[in-house]
Amino acid sequence: MPDPAGTTSATGLLAAIADVGVDRRRGGYSRHGFDRVELALREWFVAEATRRGLDVRTDRNGNLWAWWGTPGPDAVVTGSHLDSVPGGGAFDGPLGVVSALAAVDLLRAKGFTPTRPLAVVVFAEEEGGRFGVPCLGSRLLAGTLDPDAARRLADPDGVTLAEAVADAGLDPARLGRDDEALGLAGRFVELHVEQGRGLVDLGAPVGLASSILAHGRWRFRFTGEGNHAGATLLGDRRDPMLPASATVLAARRAASHVDGARATVGRLVPNPGGTNVVASTVDVWLDARSGDDAGTRAVVGEITAQALSAAADEGCEVAVTEESYGDTVHFDPGLRDELAGVLGDVPVLATGAGHDAGILAARVPTAMLFVRNPTGVSHAPAEFAEAADCAAGVVALAAVLERLAG
Repeated sequence: MPDPAGTTSATGLLAAIADVGVDRRRGGYSRHGFDRVELALREWFVAEATRRGLDVRTDRNGNLWAWWGTPGPDAVVTGSHLDSVPGGGAFDGPLGVVSALAAVDLLRAKGFTPTRPLAVVVFAEEEGGRFGVPCLGSRLLAGTLDPDAARRLADPDGVTLAEAVADAGLDPARLGRDDEALGLAGRFVELHVEQGRGLVDLGAPVGLASSILAHGRWRFRFTGEGNHAGATLLGDRRDPMLPASATVLAARRAASHVDGARATVGRLVPNPGGTNVVASTVDVWLDARSGDDAGTRAVVGEITAQALSAAADEGCEVAVTEESYGDTVHFDPGLRDELAGVLGDVPVLATGAGHDAGILAARVPTAMLFVRNPTGVSHAPAEFAEAADCAAGVVALAAVLERLAG
């Protein structure tokens, strides 16, 4: 197999993009869908795929497909994404892409030629770091996101998705369900760094996914009265920051009432945002997850009730918008068992993180491989995977692709 430090290994390929999108303020990386940084990464992927003789095509939603063999039905597809959360780690997404390229190298080195078409895919805007909706490219592809609503999505600078994809050379009018592209995928396998400590605690470098928790994102907009911080008496205020703060605390309490649930406020934006200004509005984004739909809905329901009560107490209003939601995903058991037969006695784990594989699972038999993360940290600069574990992931992915495409 390729040297783990070589340019055809996963770690070697990651090193080639290590300077792209470094976030000097937050630490880690900020790479967002169709921005300058992510477009540079897409160009890098096209060059690497072309160097391997793969035929790269862009679908109507901006997802990249690099084909080994003539595109056709019942193809075996692998890959992930290249974008990140703000200040994210180096491995979430890109590890799956570079491992797919390294697996192609490994298979070619042993003389393998697929008898079924094989494709490496890069999905657009998986993290939702720019336009707020996660798995944007795969949702549009699968038809689970309304294209008109998608075109209206705007980033913090007011640039719409329609404008961003047009700037990237795509036709925004063509965004939406793509049965032609998705219909070629017979099975999809996504490799991903583990976003937790499951494999660390089990002492295993590679594992398989069983399911994804039900999860979604909600925006709470609290509206009060903007005013002067020094000249406005406390009794005269309608300060939306108070119910917003109460909602942050309510998220932790509500999640603790449902076994295994998680609720997080990772983003809060006051308007106009001045130090000596009572805000006129405050937007709070909630991420909530649980083992099933009922648990997730119960958590969000309790948080919403407390937000409404806190807003009323302060003389404010609150509007709650569900921006995205996905029910519990159970990956195809037949495909999972087939992969377990190839890989041997590897752990099978549930994950609390969403993935493009979870979106495609309703349309295509789908599986996931995880690579151990010794820190257990993800969506942060401390996210990591050892070179030896990355190499083990490439070997595992290559074995899986050889089985499925051979």
